[in-house]
Amino acid sequence: MTNVYIDSRRDGYSPSQCHGTMTVGELIDILSQYDEDQPVYIRNDNGYTYGSVQMDSVAEGEEDEDE
Repeated sequence: MTNVYIDSRRDGYSPSQCHGTMTVGELIDILSQYDEDQPVYIRNDNGYTYGSVQMDSVAEGEEDEDE
C-alpha cells in the first residue's frame, strides 16, 4: 500500500497571509479518491522531514487578533 502525502507550504506568519488555500470540501473530494486505509503524512521541505496526521491534529478556530 502506498502513502498519501500532503506537501506543506510556508506562505506567511498568519492565516491571512496564506492566499488560495483549499476548502474542506475540496480536501474531502481529493482524499475520497484514495483507499480509506491509506496512511496520510505531511511532507515538509521537499521530503526532508515528515509529519503524521492525528485525530487531534485537526482543529477549528479563528485567527488571533495579534497575528
